[in-house]
Amino acid sequence: MSRQRKILHADCDAFFAAVEMRDNPVLRDIPLAIGRSRERRGVIATCNYPARVYGIHSAMPTARALRLCPHLTLLPGDFEKYRDVSRQIQATFRELTPRVEPLSLDEAFLDVTDVEGFRGSATWMAEWLKQECLVRTGITVSVGVAPAKFLAKIASDWDKPDGLTVIPPERVDAFVSALPVSKLHGVGPATGARLDALGIATCADLRALPLERLLDEFGKFGRRLYELCRGIDERPVRVTRERKSVSVESTFDRDLPNLANARSALGPLCEKLESRLARQGHPPLAGLFIKVRFDDFSLTTLESRGLAPSPANYGRLLEQAWARAHRPVRLLGVGVRLLPEEARQQLVLPL
Repeated sequence: MSRQRKILHADCDAFFAAVEMRDNPVLRDIPLAIGRSRERRGVIATCNYPARVYGIHSAMPTARALRLCPHLTLLPGDFEKYRDVSRQIQATFRELTPRVEPLSLDEAFLDVTDVEGFRGSATWMAEWLKQECLVRTGITVSVGVAPAKFLAKIASDWDKPDGLTVIPPERVDAFVSALPVSKLHGVGPATGARLDALGIATCADLRALPLERLLDEFGKFGRRLYELCRGIDERPVRVTRERKSVSVESTFDRDLPNLANARSALGPLCEKLESRLARQGHPPLAGLFIKVRFDDFSLTTLESRGLAPSPANYGRLLEQAWARAHRPVRLLGVGVRLLPEEARQQLVLPL
């Protein structure tokens, strides 16, 4: 019989802003955000909790954030400093267990199933982790404890900031049953709207639909919904993660008014992408893609398989993408899809 899994999800609270508040206590109790300036068409990377009272959140355009809170303190961010703090925090994670899956600079999954210290108590491990991160870096970390990854992630967000929420195995069924379906991993606005149209608000509602109906409505994601609403998530904590794409993008200080201007901006982006691919040893590619955000913030992407990343090929994709809206361009990005590791291995198999 396999052992019951014990998964932690650790998530730093308002990480970039927290580092700035740590280094300058004057910033602690005033609305603070990290992001590019309004004049440079920036967006908010993160903000502290006093700023969130005004409705400010990450990925919000800086101009809108300043309308919501005119006295917002905006800092450009010191990402080298943030990476240094992140390295300290990730090192603390690995003192507890080598089975760590980083998701970003400020969060990670930890599989502590086989950790024998702390009398095997995942709750005590989480308490230790929070205390050590605070002492060593001055940053508070919220931690969720559960038998599955998606539940641990939900739990870490349950009582922020500085939270610790534990969902033991015996509570999983009741917890998930009452959970809004919007909390499920992979349920975004579009899927949420379709579920709402079906009269489904909670996982208990979702359980009432048979698997065949979910497959009809949502394709292969229907099986995932069937499992998640029952608390089933067998995804392992992956110590190494396969990179699937490489991309670069730029948000322009002024909108590019037409297709010709957008095409002119492709050259520098392609050069930057080529530099990144060279640093990675030019990995085998599966295809390329382009990303365009227009002045009304609508977003479109286009992909093509089997083409080499060149200004000419990206130019053809850009023409098709721009034709979808015929609007000025706010952001432009180019990227490549990497050939999956399994396919790369097949390429080098001897005849």
